[in-house]
Amino acid sequence: MGTYNIPRNVKGEGRILYIFSTKALIYTGGGGLVGGLFYIIFNILNLKFVGIIFILLFALIGFIVATLKMPKISKFAITRETGGENIDEVIKRLIQFKMDKSKYYVYTKGDTKDE
Repeated sequence: MGTYNIPRNVKGEGRILYIFSTKALIYTGGGGLVGGLFYIIFNILNLKFVGIIFILLFALIGFIVATLKMPKISKFAITRETGGENIDEVIKRLIQFKMDKSKYYVYTKGDTKDE
């Protein structure tokens, strides 16, 4: 039997430290910076351990947003329509949708035939 190359979609992302892609490393660092703001606040209140927990929590949220994809669950409308897409792309589209207040969208069910 011959060997065949299986095409895969890598989108030009390399791996850094085995689990981090470039995008995941940036999102994790950004989440860590947001958690760092909470660390400063809790450090002033002498709750350094709580601040460290916030850094780790926000870094984990950043990593999850950059790495995982939306699950496809047919019970919920948002996951039915966006299932399999990256979470960060879904969030970006949601923010763009919410920022554009000059448009009105009308959703209809069934046929749109004129009566």
